[in-house]
This record gives sequence, C-alpha cells and structure tokens, in this order.
Amino acid sequence: MINLRVTMDQANSYPVKLYIYDMSRGMARQLSPVMLGKQLDGIWHTAIVVHGKEFFFVGEGINSCAPAGTPLGNPDSIVDLGTTEVMEDLFMEYLTSQGESTYSCNSYNLFEHNCNTFSNEVAQFLTGNKIPPYITDLPSEVLSTPFGQALRPLLESIVINPGGSNINGQR
Repeated sequence: MINLRVTMDQANSYPVKLYIYDMSRGMARQLSPVMLGKQLDGIWHTAIVVHGKEFFFVGEGINSCAPAGTPLGNPDSIVDLGTTEVMEDLFMEYLTSQGESTYSCNSYNLFEHNCNTFSNEVAQFLTGNKIPPYITDLPSEVLSTPFGQALRPLLESIVINPGGSNINGQR
C-alpha cells in the first residue's frame, strides 16, 4: 500500500526548472569591471520549464516554446526549483490571467518588470521558492553605477525577445 501511495503522489508532482541564459554570451564577465567598476557574471534571461514547455516574459507578453527551443539555444545553467502539484490546465489559466494583467503586452521594462520578475513570481506560484537573488538583484547592481545610470535611457528602450509563441495569441 505504501508503494502505491508514493507512486500516486509522484504522478501528481511535476518538476519545475529555471533555465538561465547569459544574454551577453560572456561579454558581461569580461567588460563589466571596466565599464561598471564591478564584476557581473552575465546579463541574465530566465524562463520557467514545467509541463514540458519553457515559459518566459518578453515585450510581447508571456511566450512559450519547447525547452531550449529559442534562438538562445541551450541554457547556460539550469536550477532545480523543486516540484509542483499544479496541473497543466490550472497553470495555463494562471498564465492567461497574468498575460491579461500583470504581464500583458507592453508592460515589459528591462529594469523593473522583466523575464526575471516573471520567473520569480511563477516559481513562487508553482513551488513557493524564489529564483536566485544574483539574478533578481542584477538591475539594481547595474543602476547603482554611474555608467548604468548614464545608459539607463538607452537600455530601457531595449526589449528582449528570444522567440516562442505568445500564450495569449498576441504578436
């Protein structure tokens, strides 16, 4: 009987992963000490992988694709965030609701409301866990430097979009 219970519990539990991509492809590690006066290991784009899909937030809203299915290729690292009991249909309802409100098209902001904000919120919804602080703290680290402040207007005009399909059908 115990073995059957474990098997049934595992059947209702889904792994949740954080895919981490360095948008600078190693350039941040090389140039940040000179440009910012501090070491940055990367410029992070993140996505949540659950139910066999990769979900992320970009300037067009919430997008999805097959895991590692964007032009970014394979992630630089993968963090195991734990498991969730949230079924796929409920998760998609949650994402649709978020895509119509908090993470709608045109609500993207590189420093304050980005893919990492989305990944952190979704991770907490699914598992109760946050994503690593070195990712969520990156914008304030950059903006705490004179060079970051000088580049802020230019950087805020950048919208990162690694591809995928918008879950609310927007493009």
